This record gives sequence, C-alpha cells and structure tokens, in this order.
Amino acid sequence: MDHKTKPQNRSSRFPGFYKLDLVQRHEKLDEWCRLTTDEKWTLKKETLTAELADVMIENAIGVFSLPIGIAVNFQINSKDYIVPMVIEESSVVAAASNAARLIRENGYLTAKSSDPIMISQIQIVDSKNPQTGKAKILERKDDLIRLANQQDPTLIDIGGGARDLDVRIIDTPSGEMIIVHLYVDTRDAMGANVVNTMAETLGPIVAEIAEGEVICQIVSNLADRRTVNVHFVIENLDCLARAGYSGEDAARRIVKAYHFADADPYRAATHNKGVMNGIDGLIIATGNDWRAVEAGVHAYAARDGRYRSISKYYLDDNNHLHGEMEIPMPVGIVGGVTNIHPGVKILLKFMGIKSGTELAEVAASAGLVQNFAAVWTLATEGIQKGHMTLHARNVAIFAGAFGELAIKVANQMAHEGRVKYDRAKQIIKLLLLKEEEENKKNDT
Repeated sequence: MDHKTKPQNRSSRFPGFYKLDLVQRHEKLDEWCRLTTDEKWTLKKETLTAELADVMIENAIGVFSLPIGIAVNFQINSKDYIVPMVIEESSVVAAASNAARLIRENGYLTAKSSDPIMISQIQIVDSKNPQTGKAKILERKDDLIRLANQQDPTLIDIGGGARDLDVRIIDTPSGEMIIVHLYVDTRDAMGANVVNTMAETLGPIVAEIAEGEVICQIVSNLADRRTVNVHFVIENLDCLARAGYSGEDAARRIVKAYHFADADPYRAATHNKGVMNGIDGLIIATGNDWRAVEAGVHAYAARDGRYRSISKYYLDDNNHLHGEMEIPMPVGIVGGVTNIHPGVKILLKFMGIKSGTELAEVAASAGLVQNFAAVWTLATEGIQKGHMTLHARNVAIFAGAFGELAIKVANQMAHEGRVKYDRAKQIIKLLLLKEEEENKKNDT
C-alpha cells in the first residue's frame, strides 16, 4: 500500500484522550467501535472471573489484575489503529501514543509480514550414521509432509499446513544429533499445538528411518520464518527538537544512541527491553504467548553470534530519520485464550484486526515506535523526567492521596524535583490543612 494514500478509515487521533475520565474514555471507545452492553460491563469490571481462570489453568485461586491502556494515534500502512496494552509500567502508553502522533504527522510508518510459518523440531540421537540418516529422511520428505498434513484437515482446508522439511546435523557433548525442521503455515493461529502434534506424529517414524532414538518433538520459539519488517520515516526533523537540541541535533543523537546499543550487549539488553515494552503489553492484551515472543526476539537479536540492538536508526541523504526493525512475531487471533477470554475479545474488536499477520504487523510497529520514543527521550532530555512525573502520582497514592488530591501532590513533587514518600506526606498534610481553613472561611 502506498504510504502517501489518504486513509479511508476512521482516525485513531484522539486528542486529549488522557484528560478524559474512565467513563468518558469508554464513551470515546464506543464511538470508535460500537460496544454491546455486556462488553461495556466487562470493561468496567474485571475482564476475567475467578471461575473462568479455574478453567484456563491448574490450581487457580483467583485472578491478578493489571491496567489496560489504549495507545492512540497509530497509522500503519495508511490504516489507523488503537493499540491496547496490558502493562504496569508508567509512561509506556503515553510515550507510544506521542511518538505515533509525531510519526504520522511528519512522515509515515509501514509494516510487512512474511507468511505465518512456524517451525517444529524433532531431535534424533544415537543414529548409527547421521549423514546416511539425514539423506534417508530427505528421500522421504514428501511422504512425511503428507503425513503431517493428515493431522489437521481443518488447517489444510483454510490454506495452511506443512510446507517444507529440512534436516541438520549438530555436534554436541552427547555426540552428533539429527535435527529435523518441519515448516508449517499456521494461518491465523500462533500454532504451537498443531506443530507439536505434527512433530510427535513424525518423530518415531523419523527415528526409525535414521536408526536412532527420538527425544524432543517441540515447536521452536525462534520463529525466524515468521517475521515482520517495520519501518518509519520522519521527513521533518524539526519535530524532534527537544531540551534545547535542534531537530537535526536530536536526530543525530538518536543515531549515535543506536550505535551504542548495537555495539554493546549491556546497553542492547535495555534498548531491546524498550522494544518489548511496546510489544508485550499488546501480546498480553490479545491473549498471545508473550514469553514465546520475548524469547524469539532476544534470540533473533543474537542470530549472528553476538547480542545486539534489534532496531536500527539512520539518516539518509535527504536528512530524513529512519527507524527499521525485523523481528519474529508468532501471534494469532484464533485458538487458545483468544477464544475464551472476554477481555481479549473486546480488545481485538477495538483493533479491527482481520488476520494473525495483521496483528503481527501492529505488534512489531508498536515495538519500534515505543523504542523510538525511549531513545529520543534518552538522547535529549533524559529518561528520568518523564518517568518521574508519572512515578510521582504513584508515590502520592502510596502516601494516601487519591483523585484530584493525588494529582496536586504529584504535580508539586514533580515541580520541586523531590519525588519522595516523606515529601508526599508533607504536601498532603499541607493541602488538607489549607482545604480545611478554606472550608471554615466559607462556613463563616
């Protein structure tokens, strides 16, 4: 899709959304995506009951809640999205929303996904002759793929199924092992269950062919055949001006901050955590396996033998700032929790997602946009200013302030640069005393 094409859909620009109270935000979301009475009730209360949790996992004793936020302003491939995030960390939703607005107003954001190919692995050990075993397995490749596809006729009917098979030999302290990779198009599902079933069906047969013993038959979370390429361009660098730096200076500092992360694994770990801040919250919100996605992204960041930055920033000859990232993204919109969790169903409805690959593109985009927001802040005003402003409200609440009082206490601490529990208690006492005196005046 041409990124210059004028969007023909609703706009995710929600100016002042953060200023609205909960009821007003629900009303705004109802305008965006008509909600049923049950859906409105679910959002107001817990999205998951203890009774449903007892069905989902073993030994359930209740539910543990996290906030659901909505990141706004996203426009990806000329389509507008609102991005739900289940996350406890302050500043992430706000930063992603702000960065998404800046990109859409001063450039564009695109994403492109590969086919949803998952990998199942079969481990064969103690083969009499691994090289001969490998050759014999490859001779039977077509038969093995055909057998794998017999395990899930429904997947075949919707256009998915096993596509290919290859064999590797790896050297280990236990001797040479034959590793079979089965590549399966899982369509709109994440696909772990189906590829595991296929692997467990083929495992004993492959072991017999190779005259060895099968041990592991399991999906790989390094889904490097199921990737998303996401890319943004900021054409007007003036929008990056911040903390006394010109837009061009800020852009060059962003690039140098990326070079640090790409060269040093200590920095890369935190840099890539910034990517996952944008991804994990959405993955949880949509009922997907965030641990699998996290594992795959970090493994992919070390695919050349050294852990490095998963995102990339550079300036082109036209002095435009580019952000790029390629990551594995094994997510789905059918199966598992997505079918039974009432909150997940509502959040997917908000997004208007039509396929698993579309969800993957939005998730990767959210990761890059959030990472950009963090690096831009880090390279200019410093990370603590934004964090402390939001952290101050948490401290104020912990000290006993709620509602409007908490906001006043937080603003005062942020203004003073003293975000401390003791200071919050002092300010609360002073404000309450002032309010009491004003009330006495009004009474007289």
